[in-house]
Amino acid sequence: MLKKFRRLLKRLWLPIILRVWPLAQLWYLLWGLKLEGQPSDEVWYFAFGANMNNSVFLERRKMSQKEWRVGRIKDYRLRFNLEGHPKGKAAPANIEPFPGEEVWGILYLITRLEMVWLNSTEGVPGWRYRPVWLEATDMDGVGMEAFSLIADGKETDGNPSLRYITLLREGARAHRLPEHWIRKLDNVRPAE
Repeated sequence: MLKKFRRLLKRLWLPIILRVWPLAQLWYLLWGLKLEGQPSDEVWYFAFGANMNNSVFLERRKMSQKEWRVGRIKDYRLRFNLEGHPKGKAAPANIEPFPGEEVWGILYLITRLEMVWLNSTEGVPGWRYRPVWLEATDMDGVGMEAFSLIADGKETDGNPSLRYITLLREGARAHRLPEHWIRKLDNVRPAE
C-alpha cells in the first residue's frame, strides 16, 4: 500500500517539481541529496547500462542529448549485482569502486532539468539508486565531471536477462565502444 502511495505521490509531484526548480531542490533535500545549479545548466551523464541503447535513453526515457561521446571511468568495475524482475531471472547493471578496473559507456550532455527527469525514471531520489559524480574521460583523453547512478548491490553477481544484456551489447556497438569492452559484454552469460 505504501509503495502505491509513493508512486501516486511521484506521479502528482514530478510534473510540478519539473516546472518549479526550488521545489525540485526541496524534494532532493528531503531525500538527503543536494541538487545544485540552475535547470538550464549542462552536465555530463555517464551511461553504462541499458541507457547506452538509444531505444531506452531516447525513446523509453524520452531523453534528448546535445552531444554524446564514448567515455570511461577508471577505478570502477561493472557488476550485475542488483535484483531485477522477475526475481532471480534478471540482474541490472551496476558499478562499484574497484582500483585498477575501468568501465566504458556513453557520456551524454544534458541539462540539470533533464537530469532530474532521468533520475526520476530510475527511481531517484529513492531507496535504490543514488547519483554519484565521477571523473570521466572521453576517447580523446578529455576529462570531465559526470554523474552516474549507483546502488548498493549484493555481494555476488547474478545474470542479466537476455533482453537486458542485448540492450547493452547493441548500445555498445551502435556507439562504437572499444572492441575489448564489446567482447566483455558478449561474454556475460544471460539468465536462463
